[in-house]
Amino acid sequence: MGISILRGDITKQRVDAIVNAANSSLYGGGGVDGAIHRAGGPAILEACRDLRASKYGRGLATGQAVATTAGKLEARWVIHTVGPVYSTDEDRSDLLASCYRESLKVADELGAASIAFPAVSAGVYGWPADSAARIAVETVRTAGTRVADLRFVLFNDEVYQAFAAAAG
Repeated sequence: MGISILRGDITKQRVDAIVNAANSSLYGGGGVDGAIHRAGGPAILEACRDLRASKYGRGLATGQAVATTAGKLEARWVIHTVGPVYSTDEDRSDLLASCYRESLKVADELGAASIAFPAVSAGVYGWPADSAARIAVETVRTAGTRVADLRFVLFNDEVYQAFAAAAG
């Protein structure tokens, strides 16, 4: 598997699957989540509503992942994953790692050969960039996936630098 660290807009990636750092409601929000919903159009929200009505009545649990259409995006699917909110009182690293493992598991089930990840939990959920990057890179390197092209697409310089350092 090739891993790329890119600075840019994840909604512009031409990949099989774009990972969304979603909130548990799956109804869109700020940051990456809002950008993906805006760029992908109403088909993504409609698919999320269907998931909530059929399978995830209480929302998607932290650390889990589920796929929907990508709507107008250049991808085939959006894989939504709910990252943990950072805590200084409780180690939630396993939940953050689970976001990456579960997203890759869904990608494999879909037959995706390429995937673009944001820095899950490193935005409004407050996870320190260096720690988020280390967990993300270590997890995808050991995940055992059929994805051949894995990209971390990062929106700001601080997070980009942290991921570039973690990827070595």
